[in-house]
Amino acid sequence: MIDAEPPRRIAILEDDPHVMAHFVDIISASPTLEICATAGTLAEARAMIPLDPDLVLSDIGLPDGSGLDFIPELKAGSSCKTLVVTAFGDRDTVVTALSAGADGYLLKDSSPEVILEGIHVTLMGGAPISASAAVYLLDRLRQREPDPVVKIEPGLEHLTPREIELLKVFARGQSYKEAARSLGISPLTVGNHVKAIYRKLEVNSRGEAVYAAMRRGDLQV
Repeated sequence: MIDAEPPRRIAILEDDPHVMAHFVDIISASPTLEICATAGTLAEARAMIPLDPDLVLSDIGLPDGSGLDFIPELKAGSSCKTLVVTAFGDRDTVVTALSAGADGYLLKDSSPEVILEGIHVTLMGGAPISASAAVYLLDRLRQREPDPVVKIEPGLEHLTPREIELLKVFARGQSYKEAARSLGISPLTVGNHVKAIYRKLEVNSRGEAVYAAMRRGDLQV
């Protein structure tokens, strides 16, 4: 008999008790995850580093500092992943967080399903990014490169008009259920389209899909 893998250990850095409780509920609902530590301040967060969690769910605005200062310290002292979940969605904060070493970036108004998916994707080595943050990254890329569009090589699959339409909805921050209502299709059909999009673009999250489609020139938002 093969022993089941132990749950992945998650630490949470969040100063708002209501948001903390929300994150605890999301993580506790997954049998493959467990909470190993929580912190509400930068000082408490630094004390979590020796625990070596698999992933830290990190806020940015804290009473005694910024999560942007904590991320490099965490990366220097452990091998764990960092998923930023914050209310700050401005361009500078997104770019600074990812440059500091964050493995993913989601907004707090993301649905519980999106946050849970983001945790699992990050643990698997992916980089979940909110669609609005992906747009900022594309803007940054445009500033660095004269022509950011990657031409689709022969043999690579094009996105269908429906898949592009779905990505446009995701770029506006809508969830699976909201996208289904907007497009007049079932959530199951949305899921099937998403699987096809991920396969074609070789990505693991909606934010990555929006970014990749925009860079390939398939999507204009």
